[in-house]
Amino acid sequence: MNDVLEALIAAQEGMVARRQLTRHGIDWDHVDAEVAARRWVARTPRVISTVTGELTRAQLEWQAVLHAGERSMLGGLSAAARHGLTGWDRDVVTVYVDDELSFEPVDGVRFFRSRRPFDLLRHRRPGIPVCRLEPAVLLFAAYQTTPRPAHGAIAASIQQRLTTVERMVEWVDTLRPLRWSKPFKRTLGDIAGGAHSGAEIRRMCRRFGIAMPDGQVSRTDRAGHRRWTDCEWRLADGRVVILEIDGSFHLDVMESMEDHRRARRLTSTHRLVVRCSAFEVRHEPEQVAADLIALGLPGRVPDTAA
Repeated sequence: MNDVLEALIAAQEGMVARRQLTRHGIDWDHVDAEVAARRWVARTPRVISTVTGELTRAQLEWQAVLHAGERSMLGGLSAAARHGLTGWDRDVVTVYVDDELSFEPVDGVRFFRSRRPFDLLRHRRPGIPVCRLEPAVLLFAAYQTTPRPAHGAIAASIQQRLTTVERMVEWVDTLRPLRWSKPFKRTLGDIAGGAHSGAEIRRMCRRFGIAMPDGQVSRTDRAGHRRWTDCEWRLADGRVVILEIDGSFHLDVMESMEDHRRARRLTSTHRLVVRCSAFEVRHEPEQVAADLIALGLPGRVPDTAA
């Protein structure tokens, strides 16, 4: 092998496509001889490894994009992990392709066909072809069947300081039409600190027969500070249940600590403070309603509440 080919293979973690070998004068007979001698391994009909042991995660990703062709790139959570997202690891490698029917399937790889401009999606960083973080996360989220992982991945990418709300909102518009774009923007608004609307609470109360709460009630906590509560219900036995609603996901540890301290200081022997997120009220109201009813609020227990 020449120095240029050796450098290419090293940069690709020991993985190389047959088409790349052909360009450098290595014909298929030579490749087959190396494989027969067990110096190389044919990992797929299109990809050869110059290492014979078990492949690392990075090598599996190179195998996937080399197999899919020169315009392919890592996408979804595979791309997000390359950008630094943690806590969202998946065994399956996601690869964006022009045409998912143009090559053989590979175990452990999900080929995702996209008609969006690949030049727009692809990050300019050197190394393995990879989608930009924002479209990778948003396209992953758009194809989830339940909202929690979709919105969770979006929030995590911001929480881990990999992107900003502003960039995410720009990409929601850039990727139009994008499934669930309006809910994504609401979640991004919550993350940015936008005030939650009481419309979801009122909708939940009507749906499950819960009395409408009093909102923005002035209270003085044990430290003597004046607080305004989100929702309050006074029960027949004299107790008061207070529901405090956080943004969809807390991004700031100190802010979260202050909210918990606030809840403790508002709680007394006859006043119970419970918390939920705007995400739960919007997407999982049956869970919130069931918990409130369990605390003594009259209403119809949702059949779907776990």
